[in-house]
Amino acid sequence: MTDETSDARDASLLRQRALSRWENEGGAATSGDNLSLPADDQYDVPPLTNAELSQLHIRVIALEALVAVLLVDASERQLQLAREMATYISPRSGFAEHRLTIRAALRMMDLVDRADRFGAVTDP
Repeated sequence: MTDETSDARDASLLRQRALSRWENEGGAATSGDNLSLPADDQYDVPPLTNAELSQLHIRVIALEALVAVLLVDASERQLQLAREMATYISPRSGFAEHRLTIRAALRMMDLVDRADRFGAVTDP
């Protein structure tokens, strides 16, 4: 086996692991699956203050802009992978629909599209 084949297999395995993490995000699991912690194992998380929410909002805006700029120089394969990830986290037939997951998938597609538009404007 060549190093390239091994690297491709390793990359594919890592990608599958990353994608599988989405299975229990946003209600993506089927109703029969119980992938979350039992209620008695849940952590008590205090509600965020307005200042904390504002800081998170600022960080998300900055990260989205940074991702969009990085996607401008992405290869077609990388853009395709980003689109596949957005499709992957979208609700599939037989799975629970969750509005946050749907919005996240739409936001991912928007970032890829924004990078395409920005790249077209900045190309000489």
